[in-house]
Amino acid sequence: MKPISFILSLSALAGFLPGAIAAPEGINNDLYISDISRRALPNAPNGYAPSKVDCPASRPSVRSAAKLSPNETEWLHKRREKTTSALKDFFGHVKIPNFDAAGYIDKVKDNITDVPNIGIAASGGGYRALMNGAGALKAFDSRTTNSTSKGQLGGLLQSATYLAGLSGGGWLVTSMYMNNFSAISNLETENEKSVWQFGNNILEGPDAGSFQIVDTGKYWDHIHDAVNAKKDAGFATSITDYWGRALSYQLINATEGGIDYTWSSIAETQNFQNGDAPMPVLVADGRYPDELVIGGNATVYEFNPWEFGTFDPTVYGFVPLKFLGSKFSDGYLPSAESCIRGFDNAGYVLGSSSSLFNQAYLKVNSTSLPSFIKDALNGILQDIGDKNDDIAVYKPNPFFGYRNETSPVATQHDLDIVDGGEDLQNIPLHPLIQPERHVDVIFAVDSSADTDNSWPNGTALVATYERSVKHKHLSNGTAFPAVPDQNTFVNKGLNTRPTFFGCDSKNMTGPSPLVVYLPNYPYVTFSNVSTYELTYNNTQRNAIIENGADIVTMANSTRDSEWSTCVGCAILSRSFERTNTTVPDACKSCFQKFCWDGSTNSTTPAPYEPDTALQAISLYDSAAGAVVMPSLMATVAAVSAAFWVML
Repeated sequence: MKPISFILSLSALAGFLPGAIAAPEGINNDLYISDISRRALPNAPNGYAPSKVDCPASRPSVRSAAKLSPNETEWLHKRREKTTSALKDFFGHVKIPNFDAAGYIDKVKDNITDVPNIGIAASGGGYRALMNGAGALKAFDSRTTNSTSKGQLGGLLQSATYLAGLSGGGWLVTSMYMNNFSAISNLETENEKSVWQFGNNILEGPDAGSFQIVDTGKYWDHIHDAVNAKKDAGFATSITDYWGRALSYQLINATEGGIDYTWSSIAETQNFQNGDAPMPVLVADGRYPDELVIGGNATVYEFNPWEFGTFDPTVYGFVPLKFLGSKFSDGYLPSAESCIRGFDNAGYVLGSSSSLFNQAYLKVNSTSLPSFIKDALNGILQDIGDKNDDIAVYKPNPFFGYRNETSPVATQHDLDIVDGGEDLQNIPLHPLIQPERHVDVIFAVDSSADTDNSWPNGTALVATYERSVKHKHLSNGTAFPAVPDQNTFVNKGLNTRPTFFGCDSKNMTGPSPLVVYLPNYPYVTFSNVSTYELTYNNTQRNAIIENGADIVTMANSTRDSEWSTCVGCAILSRSFERTNTTVPDACKSCFQKFCWDGSTNSTTPAPYEPDTALQAISLYDSAAGAVVMPSLMATVAAVSAAFWVML
């Protein structure tokens, strides 16, 4: 019998977030696996359990963050060639009046440093962030039907060098890359075999045609057995192991949620090696022992296809991602220690970037749950929080003994990682503002729940700006455009439409990208669903994705007819400066319209309750005969089912 506390702990966590779930092994997998070919390699040596392998001739070690890795540097040569070609195509349908933008790209292509370098950042915010961010990427993707018509923004994704995600945005990025860098259109199909079927609660598991109570039991058996295998192999486990395993069933189109898929496998696939897609990056925060709320001076870590580490001057190092779990010391792997593979399980990595458990503990009393459920959840969450089990445990700590004079984790045998948005930097800007990456423009998709009604108010930008000013010891030479306070964002309407920050680079303290801020806003549906909302049927899922596409296109430029032109101007802005090119009049007009003018209004705003900009999509589900809303009773029933099936 599985411990009741384990089931209830998972119930508490799983009840907060929903998901489409691929069937576990032995549960008629044919119902769940679509025909999307797989990009990531199932290359872990022993399923979910990390295992010893032969070390390469050049033993892995920690490298300094002073420069980009040789792997990234080599890959950039291939990717930048592809983005140059994609930019020419992009400017074939995005026009700047009286300026030949495609010809300009052709003119500067021989000096790659003059070609615009684009980053896209998808914020956290649970499934709200996944779906809203998906709408943005759908609009940016040239593979989306009609996205390359005149004035559309298709091809921006193909023109980007970097694609960063955090928490829910990290789920989006991981799901795309673990499913053959699939177009959003393929992930959200109406086909019952499509990957993103969010109707089943994460607690329930896949509905495989039998009584749900039976399927739920099998589902948790598989998750429990996988985590136990890791524990039996001698590795520490935490709630994030269960969390990541459950998320994998929702987001990775493979048996048992891709139990042997690793994040580092992205770097070993031919398409990525050829530079055919942007470099994915996930962001997470370091957490010190006994700390619940993460401060602005937290160490910010990144996962990329080759490495895990940070540019922050405290740790200032990166370790090969595929050898996480190996017992590094002083930056080296001692000759007596084995190389470990499989620790970077794809689900564990995406779970590490979104370990919301301690935030659930902080927020549960503000929910509308019945008091008896709150009491039960508080007890469980308190117990797990007291044991520090709500973090992702990276043990052994790969940075043990590394940079002892500056690193706060050099003496810790385990490295604790939590949701990357817990320091309020809920948009993953950190990896994109590093000077070594020379990013020119960041399209920052903000799905944060900052206001009482779960809309963004610029808090993520403010947090990143304040970190660059107040915590310069962590800045690594980064600069960030000045932004106003949150009240100004609301009072000036900067959270209702796109806004450019950093338009005049001469007024900045150092090199920084221009930031195109794209806040969540209701165009065709109220996309401000709670981070902890439970389930979404296809009607609501599709509406939020469509709304996300409207946000970044300004409703296909119907809200502003010059919008696509202005996106093109933002892309070219820093390149114009480097090449001393006269800024076209159309771009001057765009910058006057969309650049923050520096004015503020810090008075307390009225409650922010926007109405839809366009006619709202009906969320009435004709099949179900009801308005699409999460069901508390269904959740309670699922919790009960999971409880009783394990007795």
